[in-house]
Amino acid sequence: MVEYIKTLDEFKSKISGSKPIIIDFTAVWCPPCRMIGPIFEGLSKKEEFSGVEFYKVDVDEAQDVAKECGITAMPTFKVFKDGQEADEMLGANPAGLE
Repeated sequence: MVEYIKTLDEFKSKISGSKPIIIDFTAVWCPPCRMIGPIFEGLSKKEEFSGVEFYKVDVDEAQDVAKECGITAMPTFKVFKDGQEADEMLGANPAGLE
């Protein structure tokens, strides 16, 4: 199961490591988020992504994290490595996640 990041301090701690992380910025009321969520969870279990950590942020529950990351649309996927944003994808695009 993909873990939720709930605080800004937790977010900063997670992104500061050398291991790449992917965060799904989501909302429970967002239909595209509900569609892509299981696909994101499935990717987290694939052997080819074993070197990547997967997390979710509920933009309503962790508004400070969403604001820090400049989230304006859901779903938004961001990749971080060594404390820096490395990539971003907006929208529910299953092919784009891989």
